Amino acid sequence: MNTEQARRFGLPVTDIIEQTQQLLSERNTIIVSAPPGAGKSTLLPLTWLQLPVFSGKKILILEPRRLAARSIAMRMADMLGEDVGQTVGYRIRFESRVGPQTRIEILTEGILTRMLQSDNALEGVAAVVFDEFHERSLFADVAMALCRECQQVLRPDLRIVVMSATIDMHKLSGLLDAPVVESRGRQFPVEIIHTQNCDKLAIARQTAHTVAEAWRRQPDGDILVFLPGEAEIRQCEELLRTSLSQASVHPLYGMLPHARQLQAIMPDKHGRRKVVLATSIAETSLTIEGITTVVDCGFCRMQVFNPDNGLSRLETVPISLDMADQRAGRAGRLQPGVCYRMWTPANESRMAQHRRPEIEYADLASLVLDLALWGETDAARLTWLTPPPKAHIVSAVELLHDLDALDSSQRITPHGRHLATLPCHPRIAQMLTAAAELSLLPLATDIAAILDGRDPLPKEAGIDINLRIEALRRNRAQHKGNRAFDAIEKTASQYRALVKCPVDNEAYDCYDAGLLLVQAFPERIAAARPGNNAHFQLSNGTPAMTLHTDALAHESWLAVASLNATDGVGRIFMASPLNPQDLRPMLKERRNVSWNTKQGGVVAVNELRIGSIVLQSKPIANVDASEVEAVVVAAVEKDGGVLLNFSDDVVQWQNRVMCLRLWHPDDEWPDVSTPALLASASVWLAPYLAGVRTADALKKLDLAGILQFTLDYDRRQLLDRLAPTHVSVPSGSKIRLKYESDGRPPVLAVRLQEVFGLSATPTVDDGRRGVLMHLLSPGFKPVQITSDLESFWDNAYFEVRKELKARYPKHVWPDNPRTEPAVRGVRRKSAPDTGNRQPR
Repeated sequence: MNTEQARRFGLPVTDIIEQTQQLLSERNTIIVSAPPGAGKSTLLPLTWLQLPVFSGKKILILEPRRLAARSIAMRMADMLGEDVGQTVGYRIRFESRVGPQTRIEILTEGILTRMLQSDNALEGVAAVVFDEFHERSLFADVAMALCRECQQVLRPDLRIVVMSATIDMHKLSGLLDAPVVESRGRQFPVEIIHTQNCDKLAIARQTAHTVAEAWRRQPDGDILVFLPGEAEIRQCEELLRTSLSQASVHPLYGMLPHARQLQAIMPDKHGRRKVVLATSIAETSLTIEGITTVVDCGFCRMQVFNPDNGLSRLETVPISLDMADQRAGRAGRLQPGVCYRMWTPANESRMAQHRRPEIEYADLASLVLDLALWGETDAARLTWLTPPPKAHIVSAVELLHDLDALDSSQRITPHGRHLATLPCHPRIAQMLTAAAELSLLPLATDIAAILDGRDPLPKEAGIDINLRIEALRRNRAQHKGNRAFDAIEKTASQYRALVKCPVDNEAYDCYDAGLLLVQAFPERIAAARPGNNAHFQLSNGTPAMTLHTDALAHESWLAVASLNATDGVGRIFMASPLNPQDLRPMLKERRNVSWNTKQGGVVAVNELRIGSIVLQSKPIANVDASEVEAVVVAAVEKDGGVLLNFSDDVVQWQNRVMCLRLWHPDDEWPDVSTPALLASASVWLAPYLAGVRTADALKKLDLAGILQFTLDYDRRQLLDRLAPTHVSVPSGSKIRLKYESDGRPPVLAVRLQEVFGLSATPTVDDGRRGVLMHLLSPGFKPVQITSDLESFWDNAYFEVRKELKARYPKHVWPDNPRTEPAVRGVRRKSAPDTGNRQPR
């Protein structure tokens, strides 16, 4: 399509067609910024096909959502007057419409990554377009990292185009070293109306009320409503069908059947005003006809992964400001519009500017497997716009080891290569692969489909996944037409086509379902905790529970498919009973020499276990002393602050050394802070650990004496000279100094009478630093803090003396303290001599 042909569509991006063509002829990376509806996703790529550098090659466009991919492909094909699958086609999970003449392919999810894996150089591809990049999906970040690697190593001619409506363009331009082309579009003004802050616990009710108000105040146009998820959409839909019976209400979310999604997008057949209740799916890419009003509840839903326990939890969180702007913009595509924001201006001022990239909070198992297949064992070596969190990488590596997808060197195994070929999470791929060997493929495809979607049964049904499988099979066999199960069946049929197995609606052994779940979730084998009904321990060490009234609460073993972590305890949502006989291949003998905090010391046992679930334990009679020492050192490195006796003497020794480290930075005094000491315990503590196996024995170690000898003789002498422990005062007392680790002057807390006769402030560090004197009353109460004793004698002393003389009349309070002899206690008056004393 040439520029003149493009102009007839009247889209705003027409103004930047020639600029993007020029840059793509000269540069291999560009950024395009344009508001929603400007035509950047549909029109621009069609105008690039004629570029000489694109001749005979394809353009791949990565879309974050399946609905958007289909819609964009259909719109582009319509612009060309063709059917989808000719010049323009799409590939989404389990579905493809491309042909031999296809030049533009719209892709979703991990499809681009798999294309890169099968052809590292992307031969025959001229450009990869990352559309709606501001959404920062995990798949987009992975594909970006691999495309940039391809561009840098194999294909410097490969074009990368980043498209977005709301993103920090300056920052992205710097990261990618790419010019920015901006189309201002033809966005109509949108009036922003703030309401009160929405209560997270009453989102559906408050949103329905706001929608009803917007319906009355804006008499024309359709209303687009943003809600966090399907549950809130269903609740709000029910409320609106009562309060706005004249409206045509349509839900719009990812799991909705495609035909119903189209109903939400297209104008109402009967000409009624529409209310579309949507998740974040409607923020970008989709053009929903007739929208002039937006109601934004201010929340979205995200799946947050916890690497500590390997669990993900669904969180309802406030949206960012760029998401709010994106949503509001939907009201101004056709004419001036209105956006009702269900939060106050004050709350808006505290909103995050940009959304968090998914790579920061997602389960990274698929990412790590993709990188291993790519040949990269260290994610840090790739160029990331946002680096993946190390803890999430470690958790993913552990899982892939459990699935036998990675070897000990983090390289992909032949089994891992097979898992990577399946278009699903490695867990599901593992279950399907094992099911083929167990002759349980039909059951596995049903389970995979149930795990892929939302729970089709209400919470009251209980946690047994077999209830869902049986209901799915009944619905399928009897053609009942249940909406939730029909959606699951569609996914199940796609899985059956993938693994080439027949449909099965027969009865089955529920333990087989448990066995299959174990293949996917080996760390979620759950053993009942003795004497604690409905409480379990997972094989990864996490405690988990279900309701006491649940039918599976009394089972000895469960295979857990779905749970949420709350306050350190997993709440089980879906599971299956397990036959313990099926777990025999997973039993492992382990020699366990470790520190047990509950038992207060080293334990040495031979264990029979499944993960962290210990089934049998026998003491080991003789354990090598070096092995015990290593265990004790490891315990000290972790919890030494509690296990060792960090007495006041020890802390003062540390602080003295740390002061000299700060006062004399060129003299290389060691770091003896507690974290540094614990980290190096294997060096200085190990020689003193002979026979030490318990916490009590560790506490009895002379830590002060041990630490002294971490310094050589000369350093010990120098420490005592420069940072002495005590200072002598005129009374003859040796008063202890108190040092702080931050290098502040040490504190000398001394009774005022004991420094009579002392004219200058005592010093340390060979006279370079004065101490901070805390002068005390005879009752050891602070009366003055000074670093200048001479000034104190001349000034403040007389005010202090007046007060102390009244409180302590038996003590001497001289007019000239510089010449008065110092005393430790009360100087009593001499008794008169009567001459009547008898010798004893």
